[in-house]
Amino acid sequence: MPIGRGGRAADGRERVRAGRLRGWGGVTGMAVACALTAAAVLVPLSRHPDAHGAPAASAAQGTAGRPAAPAADTCREPEASLTPSGADGPTIARIKAAGKLVAGVDQNSYRWGYRNPATGQLEGFDIDLVKAIAREILGDEDAVIYRAIPTSQRIPALKEGRVDVVVRTMTINCKRLEEVAFSTAYFETGPQVLVPKGSPITGYDASLRGRRICSASGSTAETQLKAKSFGADVSRTVPNQLDCLVRLQLGEVDGMVTDNALAAGLAAQDPSVKLVGQPFATEFYGVAMNKDASDLVRRVNKVLDGYRRGGANSPWMAAYRKWLAADLPDITAPPAPKYRG
Repeated sequence: MPIGRGGRAADGRERVRAGRLRGWGGVTGMAVACALTAAAVLVPLSRHPDAHGAPAASAAQGTAGRPAAPAADTCREPEASLTPSGADGPTIARIKAAGKLVAGVDQNSYRWGYRNPATGQLEGFDIDLVKAIAREILGDEDAVIYRAIPTSQRIPALKEGRVDVVVRTMTINCKRLEEVAFSTAYFETGPQVLVPKGSPITGYDASLRGRRICSASGSTAETQLKAKSFGADVSRTVPNQLDCLVRLQLGEVDGMVTDNALAAGLAAQDPSVKLVGQPFATEFYGVAMNKDASDLVRRVNKVLDGYRRGGANSPWMAAYRKWLAADLPDITAPPAPKYRG
């Protein structure tokens, strides 16, 4: 029976499940996936304590003298951000007083932000960037409190002051700029379809009709699928991209849509799936911060300025070669920064 038919027999579903689980090493690998997903979802969403045990102040209380431009202006070029600066402002002062940078991250995205099962430590491209920010502000790359947050909680966590920064493969777009501020772009990507090998789905096209397609709640993929579904069932939304992979392995969905940068990591985890078609948009990841914390935005942009500098020997390229080159080859440079004042 073809993959993706809602009326497949129970025994056919079990055969599909068994085949897909091979990429995770069978039941053991599946348990790891579920455990990691649960860990991210169960992070308390109340206001976190700072390094000294007191409730963290909202980043809005640390507004620098020069506020961010209105969203209407930034959306002429959403990737344009504030010019870099090393000057301290109220937000930077608050972080220094706490002695810790509180970072919202993922712990489920292989190569980007994931917990290494051998060491228990968070690793990945985004984690290296968090360390660079902490090193610049606090002089210590380990002066970080990591908060694993689901995709849908990235903006609330910033607006409510539960984290100082979100470094979690977060796409810059006009809608998000109405609620949070972003650094300059640090990675270029695009949404793409991930399916089991042998699937009749060929990409983001009419082959999705009647298929069950998964996306992460609050993601740009969810927005795009709701706007143009090609007749797919797009009701299967989950907290994190890894949850979509788990559903795909269980035969509960027929495909998923996410950024190809993330999907490449998922495919590296599970060789029974593959990307199909082409990216159907161009997107950029940025470090997200509270909309009023312009001093922090400028400081992060200063970090990114240095991170890009050095051509093939830049820290950005070193992180790319370490974490991403095996799954996303042929990238020769980071996206160039754009500034708006």
